[in-house]
Amino acid sequence: MARRASDGTAGRSEPGSAARGEFRQVAVVASGPADAAALVRAEGPGTAIRVLCVDEGSKDERAALERALGEASRRGCQVPGGPAFTGRDGDVGAALLRELRALRPRWVRSADPDPVRAGYDADAGVPVHDEPHRAAAALEALAAVRAWQTESGTPVFVDCGRAAADEKLDAAAASRYPRTVNWLTEGFDGRLTAFLPSAAGVVRWVQSEPEGTGWLGPELLPGPRLMPGLSVVRDPHGFVHLLALRRTAREGGGDDVEIVHAVQYRSGQPLTPWHSLGSPNPGDRYKSREGGFPVAGFDGAGGFLVFARNFGHSVSYRRQSPDGAWTRWYHLRGLRVADDLVTVTTGRGEVELYARARDSDAVVRWSRSGPGGEWAEDRSVPFTPVPGSMSAGPEPGTVLFRDLLTNEPGIWWPGAPAPLPLGGAEGSGPLTGARGVEVDGWSYALVVRSGPGGESAVGAYAEGRPDAGVWWSDAGTTSSLPSAAVRSRNGMVTLAAVTAGGRLAIAHRTSRTSGLEFESWYTV
Repeated sequence: MARRASDGTAGRSEPGSAARGEFRQVAVVASGPADAAALVRAEGPGTAIRVLCVDEGSKDERAALERALGEASRRGCQVPGGPAFTGRDGDVGAALLRELRALRPRWVRSADPDPVRAGYDADAGVPVHDEPHRAAAALEALAAVRAWQTESGTPVFVDCGRAAADEKLDAAAASRYPRTVNWLTEGFDGRLTAFLPSAAGVVRWVQSEPEGTGWLGPELLPGPRLMPGLSVVRDPHGFVHLLALRRTAREGGGDDVEIVHAVQYRSGQPLTPWHSLGSPNPGDRYKSREGGFPVAGFDGAGGFLVFARNFGHSVSYRRQSPDGAWTRWYHLRGLRVADDLVTVTTGRGEVELYARARDSDAVVRWSRSGPGGEWAEDRSVPFTPVPGSMSAGPEPGTVLFRDLLTNEPGIWWPGAPAPLPLGGAEGSGPLTGARGVEVDGWSYALVVRSGPGGESAVGAYAEGRPDAGVWWSDAGTTSSLPSAAVRSRNGMVTLAAVTAGGRLAIAHRTSRTSGLEFESWYTV
């Protein structure tokens, strides 16, 4: 087994700053050189890449990986050494864990453990996959990384690249699990909490006191075999709801994948137990494993709606009423969709769903009038987003995205004749924001985006008037995940980022009412 001498430790920024130019230590773990090459090509500048392959593959595949590593070096990545082949040992999982101990990565890239089928064998009742060994290697990788995170006590962030994704897409756009947005949230007691998915489960940082600079964490929250994705939704009472996918062993062999839900009622206190919402395709281990990642929203009546793409590539949903009772899974018939959904709550308190189409660049929208109304499908949405870039806008009923042709952020809402460009075409991934930000007596909406090297930028426009223009400014830090923003009930705006070394970075606005300057960043 190949070994390379390195402690793998990313440089840490000093308190009071969040370092720029720090390389993310990324371990690419794949079944073989061909899969590894695809994952390497999705990496942008600012990463130090180490490759672990289960199998050695053919001579041509190894040559393709070497070319991909060479191209990565030329676009600004570090490539300290060649690939290691862990399949030379009998126990692949143990060999991967030994390599991870040596490399000590904070970021891991692997393949999709539950790839979408290439076909379906109706007689056998099972999906057909082109390369099932890719999923098996991804599961070995996830198990090894979970073990390494549990052993080291340090968060390790995992990205699973979707099989057969367009190689022109970056890692964020080609991910099996969508990037978490709105992961910084204010609790019922006024303290902020940051939630992020990691290899071993959800990690949490909690502010020690409202508007203070002291934080507790990172703390690994209980949640066995959660997959590395997370949806974070705050309800009207200030309680934080988390949604994830959980893998469970099935009697007789194999696994089921189910949607699970937990709630934080008090900042810093234990979550409720993870409650299973099942699957849109229950009782079938093959179909449940291919379900999409859940998204959710609260309607004006206090209902909690959870949506997910089902095995047939349409949308299913459940609703929890204010008294806690759940409906069964219902099916929204219509256009087949990709695993790229976002919910938006309108000013009337109605939850709407946007989804990117599976077989085209179009977007479809579902809406209804009131909790008991019939869902209406709208295929006339006038924008085409970069995959993985849609998110709820800062104002009710609005949706943010990056334009597929220009990469420029845009905003749209029903009734607008066309989407409005927001400027700042650099970077990738979804945007986020906050509303009700007072600037010299005027109310502004804040938008946060990532730049080409992960540089965070903050934009602002007068509420209700994005057509009047957005003023962008450098936020003063880089983030390896989409930056987050929250406006507290007292009007304080706080930004959050994740450093290349996997640490939480925080910046507070200098004033509640004037200017958009922020204090120096500090790391937790």
